[in-house]
Amino acid sequence: MDVTVVLAVGLVLSVLWLLSLRSRAQVRLPPGPSGLPLIGNLLQLDKRAPFKTMCKLSESYGPVMTVYLGRQRIVVLVGYDTVKEALVDQADDFTGRGQIPFLFRATKGYGLVISNGERWRQLRRFTLTTLRDFGMGRKGMEEWIQEESSHLVARFNSLKDTSFDPTFYLSCTVSNVICCLVFGQRFSYDDEEFLYLLQTISEVLKFGSSPFGQLYNVFPRLMELLPGRQHTLFARIDELRNFIMRKIQEHEDTLDTSSPRDYIDCFLLRLSQEKNDPTSEFHYENLVSTVLNLYLAGTETTSSTIRFALSVFIKYPKVQERMQQEIDTVIGQHRYPHMEDRKSLPFTDAVLHEIQRLLDIVPMNVPHYALQDISFRGYTIPKNTLIIPLLHSVLKEEKQWATPWSFNPQHFLDQNGNLKKNPAFMPFSAGKRSCVGESLARMELFLFLVSLLQHFTFSCSGGPDSVDLSPEYSSFANLPRTYNIIATPRLS
Repeated sequence: MDVTVVLAVGLVLSVLWLLSLRSRAQVRLPPGPSGLPLIGNLLQLDKRAPFKTMCKLSESYGPVMTVYLGRQRIVVLVGYDTVKEALVDQADDFTGRGQIPFLFRATKGYGLVISNGERWRQLRRFTLTTLRDFGMGRKGMEEWIQEESSHLVARFNSLKDTSFDPTFYLSCTVSNVICCLVFGQRFSYDDEEFLYLLQTISEVLKFGSSPFGQLYNVFPRLMELLPGRQHTLFARIDELRNFIMRKIQEHEDTLDTSSPRDYIDCFLLRLSQEKNDPTSEFHYENLVSTVLNLYLAGTETTSSTIRFALSVFIKYPKVQERMQQEIDTVIGQHRYPHMEDRKSLPFTDAVLHEIQRLLDIVPMNVPHYALQDISFRGYTIPKNTLIIPLLHSVLKEEKQWATPWSFNPQHFLDQNGNLKKNPAFMPFSAGKRSCVGESLARMELFLFLVSLLQHFTFSCSGGPDSVDLSPEYSSFANLPRTYNIIATPRLS
């Protein structure tokens, strides 16, 4: 009897799979590799770097292809031309965001990042406007970053030329910029609760980039039933949500309607104004989850990029020295850098661009979603299909970059040594779903790193050859390896 049941189940699964293949042919889905019932193409993908397998498969199936992760159909877009055509030229068709199970569980389905339709439009418009009003990309924000730079420089100086891990100092620094925007305050580098929350953010990104994190996104119901790190991590995310809710309550208790202090105040005012509007998306759950979105996205990715930059400086000491010479000539060692200095620092700017390109921080992008059937390049992408515009394939495409796999600032310099733009430089994605904090991140990377190079020369005990620039974690995010560094104060 048991054998009969097993055979029957196997037959049903096989029939369902054949029907799906037949349906695939009828709607002219993009081509792709054959898979197995229930698990699709999972076994064919490198679990530690699935984007590399996707690039390899595209050599056989083309720049628009279909793969299956479990039962989820995914269309992968490979190469600059394909990604740009989708996200920019057909932007309206590709504004959907997939309900990524891990993010859905963390945000309870609310907030900016995974929302669609009217919720996404209202929250994105409000968030962009509010962050700009509070200085994102403007001179007021420069002053906040400059002040935070002074705290970071002071902390590095206090370590007196000893070897140390910069990870949490950099997380504190970057997170404090977001905290000023969102909470209206900064936190001490020695604040234990603050450090615990930063550790939580780091663990969230590491889990999301681990095979277990990817498995949760493919089989969320099964992973909820099984024991594992996911339960501990979600408990810690709940602690982060509770911290945010406490801050919101403090803002409610001290709100001055005539003088909003930060993002939370502005949201609370809008919530009060539209409390009787049933179509409004300005309610408490969206506030909590959007603040969580900003806090998570605005901390770890930028601090990881700065940490990677320090590794690059150690790996290539002559590049570090040339940057310092340029900075000394234009700015000197005693005044704060300003964003207007960037145009006079072409080599420094080129290096910072190349650091972002080489790190490739979010190689698979944040997945998009077909909210309706999409016609693209002669294929049909059916409604409810997850779409991955593969940023890795853009930032490492051989026809776009002379040496895509190695560090080369000349990618961004013309023959006269001036900064040269490349449209394939899209570490923040492109189109209507590009990162809302892009201008802030660019400002932070420039001001923090120039300030550090003004004051320190970076090295490590093992020397340049001991530094490996390949990522330590790689999947949703490419997270750089951690090294103990030495920050030697420069003589004025």
